[in-house]
Amino acid sequence: MDEIMEGLHLVRRSPRGVGTLALAVRRPAVDAREVLSLAELDPDVGLVGDTWSQRPSSRTADRSPHPDMQLNVINARFVELIAGPDRDAWALAGDQLYVDLDLSIDALPAGSRLAIGDRAVIEVTDQPHNGCAKFAARFGRDAHKIVWTEEGQRLRLRGLNARVLIGATIGTGNTIRQLPAVPGPPANEALTT
Repeated sequence: MDEIMEGLHLVRRSPRGVGTLALAVRRPAVDAREVLSLAELDPDVGLVGDTWSQRPSSRTADRSPHPDMQLNVINARFVELIAGPDRDAWALAGDQLYVDLDLSIDALPAGSRLAIGDRAVIEVTDQPHNGCAKFAARFGRDAHKIVWTEEGQRLRLRGLNARVLIGATIGTGNTIRQLPAVPGPPANEALTT
């Protein structure tokens, strides 16, 4: 616990507004991970080849996949702190995008849009991304406890949920940058009109 707490200063210093896509991971089956150098984002399926569209959600009335939970995005500095430098170990977190970017609630409130590479755009949703028993088993109870602290929640140490607005191919090392706020209706309404 002390080691993680001492390392949180690195997470707090994550770049705000402009960062880097450190890792993209596809989940082709339960507990399976494929680390990708290039990944395709699509508004209908999320990350192409990922099983998001087949995963039932307890947050929808009919248990269908939640549209605001297409992508799980986590801070790469925090994952490195709890998993070490081996990026294959990072993939065990179960997130699809690992970014060197400030993911805190203050930096990226729900509705914030992020451009990845030249064309892809994702939107932060209001659905919380919570640590589960698998996260605790893979990274330890101390890592799990920290994500549930007040600061852990504020920094979104367990990450955030997002949906794809504009699909495109993205790659490790791509720039990820926050886009200016867009006035008007929420993105899901704007896309259907």
